[in-house]
Amino acid sequence: MSVVLKRIYDEEKPLGGHRVLIDRVWPRGISKEDANLDEWMKDIAPSSSLRKWFAHDPDKFESFKEAYQKEIKESDAMSKLDELKNIARNNRVVLLYGAKDKVHNHAVVLKEMIEK
Repeated sequence: MSVVLKRIYDEEKPLGGHRVLIDRVWPRGISKEDANLDEWMKDIAPSSSLRKWFAHDPDKFESFKEAYQKEIKESDAMSKLDELKNIARNNRVVLLYGAKDKVHNHAVVLKEMIEK
């Protein structure tokens, strides 16, 4: 199983694999051509209220992680997670996100859930 995290703003050359944008909002300044996506799964992103509460505060990360996992498991996003797991069995999945913090973000949590 191969799941790679990539900050969409840091990509010099698109990484090969099944490319999925996992943010609820389209990243500013990135054209659809430059993003080179296979799909945009905005429904798998954290809810707006959870994202605003978290505000990428490292001190809140563990609580955010638990709340985000619960959101996925209790919503239609669970089917998207299963879809990503199935793709990752045979192909590299590239999870693209816009957050500046590469350690404390929803992509890290999602990658962990896919790999379980």
